[in-house]
Amino acid sequence: MRCQLGKAKDVHNLVQKAYADVARSQSSCCGPKASCCNDAAYTVPDHPVPESELGLSCGNPLAFGHIRKGDVVLDLGSGAGKDVFLAAQKVGDAGRAIGVDMTSEMLALARKNAVRFFETTGLANVEFREGKIESLPVEDATVDVVISNCVINLSPDKPQVFREVFRVLKPGGRMIVSDIVLNRPLPESAKGDADLYASCIAGALLRDEYLDAIRRAGFDRVELLSDHTYTAKQVGGDPITAEVGATFEGVAASIAVLAQKDLGRNRCLLCEAGSGAIKGLFRWMGGRKARRCLP
Repeated sequence: MRCQLGKAKDVHNLVQKAYADVARSQSSCCGPKASCCNDAAYTVPDHPVPESELGLSCGNPLAFGHIRKGDVVLDLGSGAGKDVFLAAQKVGDAGRAIGVDMTSEMLALARKNAVRFFETTGLANVEFREGKIESLPVEDATVDVVISNCVINLSPDKPQVFREVFRVLKPGGRMIVSDIVLNRPLPESAKGDADLYASCIAGALLRDEYLDAIRRAGFDRVELLSDHTYTAKQVGGDPITAEVGATFEGVAASIAVLAQKDLGRNRCLLCEAGSGAIKGLFRWMGGRKARRCLP
């Protein structure tokens, strides 16, 4: 059944229902329904909790080497915990991996999977919190890395999501997200369609709008790490979008984006501390060219 979306509350209710259904399907023989977000290339054969794979990914934000031992990692829209558990292995005992999701059924599944994760790895460094990604239940400047996988496109207020990410990141912190964007506007008949929204298409921003929203949130560095345009065949593989697959030829793309929060005053203090601190700063930033310190 197709219906038109209205207010942000309608969008949240739609997304919660759709992904609650996916979570509940894990206990049936039917398995999760296909999605345009499903990236078959992003599978982890030796995942510590294979049950956390729901087939809802559109990329791999963990693949680019920006997570370090001891980091605090936050996953937006963490679902059953797939990326949280992988991040927890990367950060080790000295770090933490936190998942935020607004769907109670997903949180229950993730917390159940966390028990399996501990039994498999011996790591007790994961946590799942209930909340919306437009208002994160996380304190200011407490996170080293924010990740997300095919979730932000579902938000009714994406600029606010990026502002929240900026708020919770420490100075110098990184955001690495995989998401769906549009290469060109959708047909008018598709805009506001609830089924297409739940399939990660109708809610997606145009590519330039998406990247601009990240910059406007305050990020100092924005870099496109990967870019893959979907074909009509791929979109048509979703039972929701199959009937209009040809219409979406070349419209949607999966991208991975890196953004970094400026070091701000911390950077100036290092400059004042002397050449040794400056060298350490360059090593920490991977040799990135420094900007002038503001007075």
